[in-house]
Amino acid sequence: MRLALEATAHSLNLDTECLLSSEINPDAQTVYHKNFNDTPLGDIRLIDQLPEHDILLAGFPCQSFSGAGKKAGFGDTRGTLFFEIMRLIDTAQPQGFIFENVRGLVNHDGGRTLETIKHEITSRGYSFDYFLLNSSNFSLPQNRVRVYLVGILNASPQFGLVSDLGPKDSHSCNHQQLSLFSPLSKPVAVADILEDNPDPKYDCSPEFVNALKQIVKNDLNRLHGMRLIDYRGGNSIHSWELGLRGECSLDEIELMNRFILKRRNKEFGHDQDGKLLTKEQIATFFTHPNLDKILDLLVAKKYLQCNNDLYKPVSGNFSFEVYKFLDPQKISVTIVASDANKLGVYHNHRVRRITPREAARLQGFPDNFSLHSKDDKAYYQLGNSVSINVVKTVAEEVIQNVLYSAKQIALQNAV
Repeated sequence: MRLALEATAHSLNLDTECLLSSEINPDAQTVYHKNFNDTPLGDIRLIDQLPEHDILLAGFPCQSFSGAGKKAGFGDTRGTLFFEIMRLIDTAQPQGFIFENVRGLVNHDGGRTLETIKHEITSRGYSFDYFLLNSSNFSLPQNRVRVYLVGILNASPQFGLVSDLGPKDSHSCNHQQLSLFSPLSKPVAVADILEDNPDPKYDCSPEFVNALKQIVKNDLNRLHGMRLIDYRGGNSIHSWELGLRGECSLDEIELMNRFILKRRNKEFGHDQDGKLLTKEQIATFFTHPNLDKILDLLVAKKYLQCNNDLYKPVSGNFSFEVYKFLDPQKISVTIVASDANKLGVYHNHRVRRITPREAARLQGFPDNFSLHSKDDKAYYQLGNSVSINVVKTVAEEVIQNVLYSAKQIALQNAV
């Protein structure tokens, strides 16, 4: 966020100075210091007050509101860091702020969480607006929706931003103009951020590639957009088709493929990922004289698990070297901290994982930005980061409104 605001301010011929930063994670502190020659303070709860400043940037922990977390919100101790930000705002009263969080914040607890945030902000004299923005609409090939909360002190600003969730998936992208003050973003695709010849350490293992070749009949271009996941159908490859836990017969593969589709039928229940099924229920969609034997083999190979005569699939996407192959001509799925290191691509005749630098480009980081020296930590940080291009656009409007508000106040005082 600092990188984006500084770049925007400089484009407006404004000088900037970062007066204080806070980051509790030592690895993130290391990267921050490497790039800004500035060591941030640690735990925000230990900071007594902020120096006088114009704009505050913050991202409070998203796990409390994320679909990937438990959605505990302010009941989660991490969620309470929002109130620490409010406490510090009281010590300095900046002219404006930009907060970033996951889209789940908007509807969390039936909208009551957002209402609490709005009350805390407006009671301090700030305006309150929020925008759901997708990185793919800001010249980045990533389908990433995040919420941006913005406010200006003692003002009623007019923002040109328009909320838009963007494409429903990474295979359908309609670039739109999401700011009245910015030109229409140019279409970009994953191919635009790929490195020509990355280190061979990012290549998938020969065993994994050979197994994939069997599935796609040696046409590796068919990997574009393919998911590797064990509890969904569609354009997916499954561990039993690859033989990752042991080779499967055609009958075993057919049973598993039918199982993951049929267990989601309403007749078996309404769970999102499907119900556990009995042998009798399985027999309704897979009739075979050796059903008992096939089920026993799948349990023995750990493709199925059986508890109390109920069957369910064992593996999820974390059992694969890659869980999703990006299509170079489309945009990427959202990169997240937990599995940014498992996004793959087939490019220049290589089946490989995307590199940390490519992940950084998906987020809009310039190539001169230094990443963590350890790949696993770099992937984690980039998955947790903000998209630079989006923050630049938001920052431009906040800066312009802060300047306009200051001008109006100066005119009133002159009168």
